[in-house]
Amino acid sequence: MRIGIAGAGIGGLAAAALLADLGSEVRVFDQFDAPRPVGSGLVIQPVGQMVLDRIGCGDAARALGAPLVRMLGHEADSGRRVLDVSYAPKSGLAIHRASLFRVLWDAVAARSVRVVPSAKVMGAADGVLQLMDRREGPFDLIVDATGAHSMLSPLQSRPLPYGAIWGTVDWPVTDLPADQLRQTYRRADRMIGVLPIGRLPGEDVQKAAVFWSMPADGHAAWLGLGLEAWSEEAVRLWPAFAPFAEQITDPSQMTMARYSHGTLARPYGDRIVQIGDAAHRASPQLGQGANMALLDALALAEALRQASGQEPLALYAQARRWHVRTYQAFSVAFTPQYQSDSRFLPLLRDRFLFPLSQILPVPRILRSLVSGTLLPPLGSLDREP
Repeated sequence: MRIGIAGAGIGGLAAAALLADLGSEVRVFDQFDAPRPVGSGLVIQPVGQMVLDRIGCGDAARALGAPLVRMLGHEADSGRRVLDVSYAPKSGLAIHRASLFRVLWDAVAARSVRVVPSAKVMGAADGVLQLMDRREGPFDLIVDATGAHSMLSPLQSRPLPYGAIWGTVDWPVTDLPADQLRQTYRRADRMIGVLPIGRLPGEDVQKAAVFWSMPADGHAAWLGLGLEAWSEEAVRLWPAFAPFAEQITDPSQMTMARYSHGTLARPYGDRIVQIGDAAHRASPQLGQGANMALLDALALAEALRQASGQEPLALYAQARRWHVRTYQAFSVAFTPQYQSDSRFLPLLRDRFLFPLSQILPVPRILRSLVSGTLLPPLGSLDREP
């Protein structure tokens, strides 16, 4: 097959490697002059690491990232634990987007895949990609991996009321463990987080991703408040955050991220298929965004390999349907407990749901949830040889 992939992000690069391994002729189109990652840290759950291993870059990713064995959150005023999920037997992998991009880029470079830069995709029809200045194709299949702002996807998502600012700092001298995601909440309208993310390519310094939750329209107000006032508030809520906050000396170090929620019922059309955020979008509360893109890429490759007369794009959609919908449903249920203006939901979280989460077998269910294995991630394709 001749396959054109729009977008050289996590899903696009993973799809390029996996589809090239099927013997397809793959070309990747990206709008940047030189494809590059955007963002700070993320978590690759065990299911996502399985995809990286399939591509052949899992060990390289783990060498750059940091193993994640626990997610722990507490309430700022009371100090009470309100989130506690441990991984076992496999750990999560916390990693900077630049590091994940590098290992995927190297994997693609090792295959016969052509990456076309400065190629902003504006549309697609009949297997032909419409770029800003030309047309490319025809292709037997176009893979839309252009993310939440896709111009090829019909998905109409719902903006979420809360987003966050993210930044990357050096891992300081601190009592916080370097293998845990730590968060602090005040009700649900304040959330501070610290995620160890290993090191950047070519560097030896260990890094951390820091984030601060805020209303989606609150960035201008945050800028107006000033860094000093923000840092004072953050450290007052969580004193252990001080050595991280003091490294933020310019507002430009923190990037605003806004989120939306939605799912395509039919993530494919005539010679085109959507993967990742072009197919489904959600809050990052469960840490599944990158994993979903990786799993979509693998499911698409497996559907093309296993089709055996079936329509491969329908097989791909069927394989991912219930895994995606289940995690979308949990995202809808959990996100307002940690990011909202509600006064009731934090009380429900702290006084009822968290104590319940520590009673067997709930911890095992939560462990499976965050690991990405609550349901077979590839549906019926998981049962094929």
